[in-house]
Amino acid sequence: MISSFLIALREGAEAALVVGIVLVYLDRTGRSRLARFAWAGVALAAALSLAAAIALERWQISEDGFEGLLMLLAAVFVVTMILWMNRVARHLRKEIEQRVESFAQKTDLAAGLGLGTFVFLMVLREGAELALILRAVELSTEGVAVWIGTGLGLALAIAVGFFFFEGTLKIPLGRFFAVTSAILVIVAVQLALTGFHELSEAMWIPSGKREMAIVGPIVRNEFFFFVVILGAAALLILREWRSMSLAAAPEAANDADRRRIRWERRTQSRWMFTAAALFVIVILTLTADFVYARVSAAPPQAQTVTAENGAVRIATARVNDGNLHFFQVETNNTSLRFVVIRKPDGNWATALDSCMICGWAGYRQSGSNVICRNCASAIYVPSIGQAGGCNPVSVPSHLDGSELVIDVSVLTDAARRVPQ
Repeated sequence: MISSFLIALREGAEAALVVGIVLVYLDRTGRSRLARFAWAGVALAAALSLAAAIALERWQISEDGFEGLLMLLAAVFVVTMILWMNRVARHLRKEIEQRVESFAQKTDLAAGLGLGTFVFLMVLREGAELALILRAVELSTEGVAVWIGTGLGLALAIAVGFFFFEGTLKIPLGRFFAVTSAILVIVAVQLALTGFHELSEAMWIPSGKREMAIVGPIVRNEFFFFVVILGAAALLILREWRSMSLAAAPEAANDADRRRIRWERRTQSRWMFTAAALFVIVILTLTADFVYARVSAAPPQAQTVTAENGAVRIATARVNDGNLHFFQVETNNTSLRFVVIRKPDGNWATALDSCMICGWAGYRQSGSNVICRNCASAIYVPSIGQAGGCNPVSVPSHLDGSELVIDVSVLTDAARRVPQ
């Protein structure tokens, strides 16, 4: 939720800034009659942005590779958004006012159409970016949380824009964009890492068990990035507060006393900032340890079954609850773990407790999700039994009355293909 809140706040604030500059300039130059065209551009851009968001929401991407590409594209958009604002921020007001002036010198209709088109394109740029980035964020977090964060971010952005241009809110926009830019870099890193993780899971790029074990648990855990973003925000706000407090000239009788007071304040601020940074590092370390500990926990207990006539038989009544069930069978002095689950469509899936990327790390169940214990990938339950990605290595089975039958030779052949 925090990622969607920050992205919506930043994109919304940029759009509000553009619209606010246009409206203030029109009012100041006695051209308020043209404001309706600007609002028409805003309304049309907002409608198209909402339509794009709905279209992306209904475009249910289920392939890991395409999800990875979407996340990488979203990370690029976040970075370009930051670079664009940092590049044009100093001259943004002047450039917009010059553009508005050039439109306003025409007839009312031509001026209105030109002005409305300009505002439409500027707001649509922010809205389209927001829709695409949020769709990528939604792939790695809860959808409801994304929409709540987006709503809060946009509401705050509109309020900031309104009160800022009304003159009732005094905030340094330069500092605001500097702080949000630094935090959004973390969001971009998260999206990029998750994108590469998805591409690795789809086996579109080469990766191994070790790389997936390092990156997977972090990118798959929103709690870790929540702590990172919260810590970064605290440090940045503390830094801004320190710079503002040091900028104020201390009252003293002479220059020597003022220099001494300034030096003491600077020293205290450095110690305070260092202590805060160490505190954040400790919190991040503990959070990372917690995340990896969840992944590396002991594997779920497997029930031992015995092969009869070269096959394992499991009563379907024992495994028809839709949960993941773990079994192990002894063959050739080797213990093989496998899983059985009844999928939502009623079909049965049987597979080794392993995959072709992470080897025999195995899986665990978290609520209705099946999670890889090595890279923390969430396995789409209907896809269990299919090849590819971090899905369990499928083994065929068949029903014999009320029993599910798996040939031990099939388990053994499949196990030979699993990397150690």
